[in-house]
Amino acid sequence: MLRGIFRTKSLDDLLAAAEHPETSLKRTLGPWNITLLGIGAIIGTGIFTTVGSAAAGNYSETGELIRAGAGPSLMLSFVITAVVCAFTALCYAEFASSVPISGSAYTYSYATLGEFVAWIIGWDLMIEYAIGNVAVAISWASYFRKFLMETVGINVPLWLATDYRSAAALRLADPARYKLDFGSAPVIFGQPLILNVLAFAIVMAITVVLVWGVKESARLNAVMVMIKIVVLMFFIGAALWMVSPAGMVKNWTPFQPMGWSGTMTGAAVVFFAYIGFDAVSTVAEETKNPGRDLTFGIFASLIICTIFYVAIVAVFTGLLSFEEMKGLTAAEKAEPLTVALQRVAPAGSRWSGVAQAIVAFGAVMATTAVLLVYQLGQPRIFFSMARDGLLPPVFARIHPTFKTPHVTTILTGLLVGGIAMVASIDEMVDLTNIGTLFAFVLVCVGIPILRYKDPDRARPFRVPFGPFLLPGMGVLSCLFLMFYLPPTSWWRFVGWLVLGFAVYASYGYAHSTVGQLRDRPSKTPISMKVAAIGFLTAAIGLFVIPHHASPIELVQWATQSLAVEHARAMWGLVMILSGLVIGFAGSSRELLR
Repeated sequence: MLRGIFRTKSLDDLLAAAEHPETSLKRTLGPWNITLLGIGAIIGTGIFTTVGSAAAGNYSETGELIRAGAGPSLMLSFVITAVVCAFTALCYAEFASSVPISGSAYTYSYATLGEFVAWIIGWDLMIEYAIGNVAVAISWASYFRKFLMETVGINVPLWLATDYRSAAALRLADPARYKLDFGSAPVIFGQPLILNVLAFAIVMAITVVLVWGVKESARLNAVMVMIKIVVLMFFIGAALWMVSPAGMVKNWTPFQPMGWSGTMTGAAVVFFAYIGFDAVSTVAEETKNPGRDLTFGIFASLIICTIFYVAIVAVFTGLLSFEEMKGLTAAEKAEPLTVALQRVAPAGSRWSGVAQAIVAFGAVMATTAVLLVYQLGQPRIFFSMARDGLLPPVFARIHPTFKTPHVTTILTGLLVGGIAMVASIDEMVDLTNIGTLFAFVLVCVGIPILRYKDPDRARPFRVPFGPFLLPGMGVLSCLFLMFYLPPTSWWRFVGWLVLGFAVYASYGYAHSTVGQLRDRPSKTPISMKVAAIGFLTAAIGLFVIPHHASPIELVQWATQSLAVEHARAMWGLVMILSGLVIGFAGSSRELLR
């Protein structure tokens, strides 16, 4: 029945595979290493970058509201998101203590929900780590450019530190500003050459460090964590010196300028700031005492970071009024803390430049730490999937000297660096959030299933109050936040999942180690190849359609020849429907026989 695609892999088999000498990782990390990795991943882009977009909202090139801003209520948004993450963190802690191997939510889903769901979640986690790292790299480039300008007077041209689409949006919104910022960009075939080279460079540098070794990476992360905590405390002090507490309170009114919609939308956006504790679970196989150390690290990092987040947001929203936030450009939203200090600094004050330079340096350290931890997590997802046969065996290779998954680390670096050169930060943050929330839903669902299927397994940590209450609240709260993400995120997310179906049908189905035990063919059948072509076609259609449209609007535009987006909607919808029919028809022939 369904040729075993929902067959789970036993925890004993998962643990045995992790102990194989050719595909095992070295256990070198302790509880404080784990906590600092968590803080390194959590405190970074979320506080240094996404607060600008979450507080101000997002507007189209014509000034139309795309996403509501939270304003000062972003403080409440962070608390709401922390509560949601706490529910999921409990589930992660139980899984990590019970299944102390690499793979995070992918491995947990394989043990509880079966191979196909595990594939989906593994494919989905690429959005969380790889695409999330793209957003971090973009933020790093913006702050690093600011740091060089304020400290040593080096002015890196904006066309080397900005993506083309953000520049194009500025050209429509403010042609004079565009000419000033990008007028010096070289022109090739009539198009200005605008690439975020700085973002690509830092990703490549991090890749080299990660190939070198996980213990060395953890030490570097610990240094950067200490620096950014000091810098965040400095930001609070500098802000209070420039603006009195009374002045800040004045800017907190109205507290919810766009109502609860703005607050909840802000919570969905800043969710990006909390996904670091998930990255912690990917190093379970390299932790000395996973049952104790992972649980400690997950909760310690979550609590510490929440305190810092609320304090920083309170100060930031006290420096700028909501109307001032709405007027920030896309580039200014990418470095909101330094921009806020610049706006409130006394005219001609040298202290302002020094303060901005220090905060920019802290942001560089913070985002570098996040890059390191995210870039640490993604290759280990690939590694675990390859070890299970769902990806080619080359992805499971371990460096003979450094004992790191060097092949997947290098490939991840090239992927992340390449996309970071051309992508905009708002799109990457939204896509990462929906992918992460989806992964969290499956992790929460997995707890009651594993308790039922394997009740006698040793669990150094258990979710309190039984297997249903808190995991159920985690599922509902994650779905609630997903509801507040824009249609663009949903369309691209579904497109990415359907593309994953194509890859699974063409390779993973036939090569799965669990599938081989179920007497599947060793080579991909013709019907599954046809299914892969169908799913690929549907995925292309999902990427072609106008992503700002709702499902109803998409159908309307596709059937109305006078609609502005008629051609894209029509051809995209045709590709989606025909591709899904071919995909499901081809796969059902193999799966049901």
